[in-house]
Amino acid sequence: MNFDPIVQILLGQLIASTMMVLLWAVQLRTRNAGVVDVGWAAGIGLLGLFFAVTSDGDPARRVLAASLLGAWSVRLAVYLLVDRVLGQPEEGRYVALRRAWGRQASWKLFLFFQAQAILVVLFSLPLLVAVHTDRPGLDAWDYIGAMIWLLAVGNTAVADWQLAKFKRRPQNHGKTCRAGWWRYSRHPNYFFEWLHWWSYVALSAGSAYWLVPLAAPLVMLFFLFFITGIPPTEAQALASRGDDYRAYQRTTSVFVPWFPRKEQTT
Repeated sequence: MNFDPIVQILLGQLIASTMMVLLWAVQLRTRNAGVVDVGWAAGIGLLGLFFAVTSDGDPARRVLAASLLGAWSVRLAVYLLVDRVLGQPEEGRYVALRRAWGRQASWKLFLFFQAQAILVVLFSLPLLVAVHTDRPGLDAWDYIGAMIWLLAVGNTAVADWQLAKFKRRPQNHGKTCRAGWWRYSRHPNYFFEWLHWWSYVALSAGSAYWLVPLAAPLVMLFFLFFITGIPPTEAQALASRGDDYRAYQRTTSVFVPWFPRKEQTT
């Protein structure tokens, strides 16, 4: 099966939009809009599989690219489902949106879910480029991409596990995690998630459209620093942990893991 890339994108948008309509209906019943984040992660993997099956690039690269994106998607979707949805109250950012939108919350959330469907398609485009890349067989660029993926996704899982282990201990309530990767970065999970997107830049080497996968980590960096990532996370941390988190901010790199600074004394 071989579809034109434009047809693939249009069908991909239809798939993503339909999935988000169903998830919007779910949140009407559960009152937890966090399912949109699960859908975002799962949707990218789903479209990646669809693109790989309906493309004409080298079969080995299609299998590799779809496997990498699919494994990333499943891990993140399951993590978000367990950590933020099943048996969990709605996240504060969605509670704030409902409060701000008032009676208009239902249809505005519908539009929000559809905006996420568009992002699902946009963030699946690096995979589309990779599976259409016509380099014959797997080569050094593919192995570099796989190594970046292993480093990034492996350490994202480690950072998530370190934080979850810290939170499970009652004596850590109201304290800031400084274990493992969290000693070297305030957001190591965000950093390694961002690093993961460079995998598909390597897989797409030689493609006439290599700027498309290159845009993914750049757009993700913008989102992390200015929209949905670091700002709301740090605001919530300051509200719940106060001076302990302020001390953490003074000594710990915000994003790229680095050795902590010494606390200055006066």
